[in-house]
Amino acid sequence: MTNMKTITLFFLIALTSFPSTIHCRTLITPNDANLIENTCRRTPNYNVCIQSLKSNLASLSADIRGLALIMVKVMASKATDGLSIIGRLQRGSSGPSPALTSCAGKYNAILVGDIPQATQALQGGNAKFAESAANDAANEATFCENGFTGRSPITAQNNAMRDVSVVTAAIVRNLL
Repeated sequence: MTNMKTITLFFLIALTSFPSTIHCRTLITPNDANLIENTCRRTPNYNVCIQSLKSNLASLSADIRGLALIMVKVMASKATDGLSIIGRLQRGSSGPSPALTSCAGKYNAILVGDIPQATQALQGGNAKFAESAANDAANEATFCENGFTGRSPITAQNNAMRDVSVVTAAIVRNLL
């Protein structure tokens, strides 16, 4: 009877400790612990790159194409935020601003043109088209900013959109 209790206790301990050892090992050593760091060092804005990628757990097990796809999602989020801000500003003003209306068109073009093009190009292995789409999104944000005479009410948003787009383009260039 004592042997049966000892064997049962042994198996119980083994079964409860074994999965946690495997679980910890996969959390501690992702595919390449330095891939995010090394990739972000090759972009024009290391801090934006690190912040964007490390805030997404999928980046821990992603390859460079996966990191680029994550950044395209960040671009989509920034463009959606931009449209939301523009909408609030338009509703709060005395009338529609031509510059804000133009910016809404540019952010919409990012969402319906550049984001799908970059995503499809990355998924299809065509890095050149993905890079072009990311660069186009950066240009749209710059054109939006330059469309204001005087102070732009969305400078911070335009800068954020441009920054994540140029980081995305730089990451995609690693696939060429």
